[in-house]
Amino acid sequence: MERRILGTSGLQVSAMGLGCMGMSEFYGTHDEQESIATIARSLELGINFFDTADMYGPFTNEKLVGKALAGHRSEAVIATKFGNERGEDGSFKGINGSPDYVRRACDASLERLGIDHIDLYYQHRVDTSVPIEETVGAMGELVAAGKVGYLGLSEAGPATIRRAASVHPICALQTEYSLWSREPEDELLGLCGELGMGFVAYSPLGRGFLSGEIRSIDDLAEGDRRRQFPRFQGDNFERNLELVERVTEIANEKGVSASQLALAWVLHQGEDIVPIPGTKRRSYLEENAAASEITLDEGDLDRIDKASPSGSAAGDRYPDMSAVNR
Repeated sequence: MERRILGTSGLQVSAMGLGCMGMSEFYGTHDEQESIATIARSLELGINFFDTADMYGPFTNEKLVGKALAGHRSEAVIATKFGNERGEDGSFKGINGSPDYVRRACDASLERLGIDHIDLYYQHRVDTSVPIEETVGAMGELVAAGKVGYLGLSEAGPATIRRAASVHPICALQTEYSLWSREPEDELLGLCGELGMGFVAYSPLGRGFLSGEIRSIDDLAEGDRRRQFPRFQGDNFERNLELVERVTEIANEKGVSASQLALAWVLHQGEDIVPIPGTKRRSYLEENAAASEITLDEGDLDRIDKASPSGSAAGDRYPDMSAVNR
């Protein structure tokens, strides 16, 4: 698979990564054996960029990723995150960006992953009670200590990003970006280019909605977190199905799946944009990886843009938007 460099950092990763969150929590049932096999298959397909976080599980996803990549450390670029603090019982304690917590969280992640350094370390959400300069200063100390290679931010707003970058180079911004979440085009993508940052697009398949395989809320398991999201509820669901149908029509004409078209579209938005679709099954992984071989010409891109223009998705991305883009 093609390699891309995240901004001007020099960190080279596969053009598509693998989001590992759903292997441990939030999206239905879990099968550790299949998840480990999926990570192994990723390496075979040339996907070397793996995304996890301490809060997933909580704590168990890092252990799973570490177990799956044991013996393959030199082949992998591992990204993890801190900031969404949780208890061992799964409770959510809030957002924590204090310097002491940054240091403790990093050491705990290193231990769970079974590695001696984290390639890309993100602040998962911005803690507005702690100046970003203090948080990033502590993260920079981790780089100096050799515990972290590069720094990232997740769901940060423009002003916060500028302040953070004044303290230490920021390698990548991770934010939701897809055909139904195009808000980063308004300012964030341009800012990343200005500051020499790469852009890592999570949920590039709209949490699976853009696959076209979710036709009813009943297609999601009872405990699936997506049931709580506004875009999966009521009239929003029906309106978003219409969007998916327009995308699917174009995909059918090109002889690809809706998921593949949606991923190919993200890949065509810039050479330093890297989508990280999440999956816990090898079959979906292989389908996603094949999207990197799809070529879209200007006519295709224009038609897709008209089928799913910015702002066309119905409903907020999260039940509570207060912790994003700040």
